[in-house]
Amino acid sequence: MEPTGASSQPAALASLVIDRVETFAVALPTHRSFGVSGGAVAVAGLPSIRVLVKVSADGVHGWGEATPIPAWTYETSESIVTTIDRYLAPAITGRPAWDLDGVDRAFDRAVNRGFSIGAPLAKSAVDVALHDLLGRAAGVPLGVLWGQRRVESLRLGWIVSGQTPSQVGESVAEGLALGYQAFKVKIGLHDEETDLAVVAAVREHAPSAPLWVDANQAYSVHSALRVARRLDELGVTAFEQPLPANDVAGLRRLRDTSPLPVALDESLRHPSDLATFVRLEAVDVAIAKVQRSGGLTLSRRLCQLAEDSGVRLMGSGLTDSDLGLAASLHLFAAHGIDTPVDLNGRQFIGSPYAGPTVTVEKGVAHVPTGPGLGVEVDEDVVRELAVDVLA
Repeated sequence: MEPTGASSQPAALASLVIDRVETFAVALPTHRSFGVSGGAVAVAGLPSIRVLVKVSADGVHGWGEATPIPAWTYETSESIVTTIDRYLAPAITGRPAWDLDGVDRAFDRAVNRGFSIGAPLAKSAVDVALHDLLGRAAGVPLGVLWGQRRVESLRLGWIVSGQTPSQVGESVAEGLALGYQAFKVKIGLHDEETDLAVVAAVREHAPSAPLWVDANQAYSVHSALRVARRLDELGVTAFEQPLPANDVAGLRRLRDTSPLPVALDESLRHPSDLATFVRLEAVDVAIAKVQRSGGLTLSRRLCQLAEDSGVRLMGSGLTDSDLGLAASLHLFAAHGIDTPVDLNGRQFIGSPYAGPTVTVEKGVAHVPTGPGLGVEVDEDVVRELAVDVLA
């Protein structure tokens, strides 16, 4: 069948009006188990649920993706589907597809911001689908649509998560055999000494590899500082989200005393969050993450603010399937991120709905060059994979 969203000629962007938004909760194959300090993200042998979104406008279609991970944030597969179907879709149906700023404002009226930006994963799926639609309508990839693509490929990090120190060697060897040359370790899953032993084991098996860690908010200021001093001795390059996202004072104290750069992820829901941390001199590195920030529209603003403020950017995903992977690659390439990034979806889950898609070779992901996201979605397969999460 012809991939959905394909067009024989570019459509007139100014005339496209959103006429339909559809959600598909799909069960994807899980290759390996994966966990963070808050709990399990993927379990080998059990399907991983992702919510795919199709936005249509005058016969042109675009696709996006949301990753429900209650162990990481509050949005579930059920809440994402109902938020999109009952709140976001009605708010934007009939709007011009090109008006991404207007869509973002409509989102905030439909689901208002609190301390977070309000259902960012659901909003992200629709926002990304709109970007895909616009790129397809114009017949160009997102980097061309934006006029901004500084690199053509990005190095990926291999994720070490949940293993005991004695099991780390096997995981690192697997990553090295697949061509990965950088490693990210999830810590906060054990006690401090075991966490440090896991990182030390990774360093032992990959003595010269770039290595960074992510605590996913697991520590206090005092414990994070103890851990940071030990991590520095192991040649770790960045300490990602060591403290709770809203501990602004603690993150400033840690940044002033830590021998490692402190990278913020969960703390940066909205560009205004980054502005606050910049004013308080409480951030070394900003993590760009499409879903966390509600999509590509706000993520581009956050990345530009980081650049303009002299804050280093690193990149991460949310164990996305190939639609989310492609969206992140376009964002990171636009801002020229040159350090290894945590786009780990391919390591843990499959994307059987994707035809021509992102190419990953020896730990290097190539930015797609097809129109929109550059991922061709087989809607027949999507429908076969669909499950009713509200039943």
